[in-house]
Amino acid sequence: MRKTIGALKLSLLRRFKMTTLAHPLITITNIIWSFDPATKQVNVLLIKRSDQPFAGYWALPETAMREGESAHEAALRLVREKIGLRLDAGYAEQLATFTAADRDPSERALSLSYMIYLPQRPPLVPGPGASDAEWFALSRQPGGIFTFNYQRLRFYSLKADEYLTDQTPTTGLAFDHNWILTVACSRIRNKLDYQPTILFILGDSFTLKQARLIFAEFGRIEPDNSNFLRNHAAMLKPTGVTAKAGVGRPSKTYVLTLR
Repeated sequence: MRKTIGALKLSLLRRFKMTTLAHPLITITNIIWSFDPATKQVNVLLIKRSDQPFAGYWALPETAMREGESAHEAALRLVREKIGLRLDAGYAEQLATFTAADRDPSERALSLSYMIYLPQRPPLVPGPGASDAEWFALSRQPGGIFTFNYQRLRFYSLKADEYLTDQTPTTGLAFDHNWILTVACSRIRNKLDYQPTILFILGDSFTLKQARLIFAEFGRIEPDNSNFLRNHAAMLKPTGVTAKAGVGRPSKTYVLTLR
C-alpha cells in the first residue's frame, strides 16, 4: 500500500513538473472620471498608446503592479504619474478583475481595474508610453449604450462581454477596454441609490442641480431638487454654504456622506 501511494505521489510530482505554469503580467487599469463645469458633462480619461501592442490606439491608463505595493496603491500611483495629483485612498474604488486569455495579444495579462474620481481637472500630460491624453465626454444613447466622445472620435460601450474583433484605432479601444468601460458605467448606474461615489468628481461640495446632472448622465432622471433631496437625504449633508451660479438665488451646497 505504501509503495502504491509513493508511486502515485511520484507520478503526480513528475506530471506537475512537466506542466507549464502561467505567470501572467498583473496590470492596473484606471477608469479616471472627472466633471467638466463648462460643458456640464462627465468625462473619462483616455490616452493614445505609443507602444505595442495596440500602438496608435486609445486606451485607459495602465501600469504594471510593482513588487511591494498593493493594487490600491498602484492605482493611486498611476494617478500621480499620469496627472500629478496625490489623492486620498477614498477617491479610488476597485471595479473588477479581467482575466480573458485573449485580452492581450502579446502575453498573458490580468487586469485589476479601479475607478478614480478626480475632484479637480489639472492639465493633462501624455507621459511615457503615450502620444496623447484627452478627456472624452460621456453620453448615454438609447438602449443603454454609452459613448465616449472627443472631437470626431467616438467609442462605444458593449452590450455583452465580447471584444470588437474588427476594431481599428478609430472604432475600438485597446485590449478589452471597451468592455471595462461598459462594466464601469453599469456599476456606477447600479449604485446611484445607495453609494453614488461618482459625485466625488464634483469636488468638496456641490449643489443639488449638479448632482442631478450626474445622475442624468447615467440615465437616472430626477425631476426636481425637492424630489432628489427627499430620495437621497440620508447621503447628503448640508454645508451651510451657498453657491452662486448664473442668475437667480444662490443654491445650497451639500457633501456626500457614505456609511
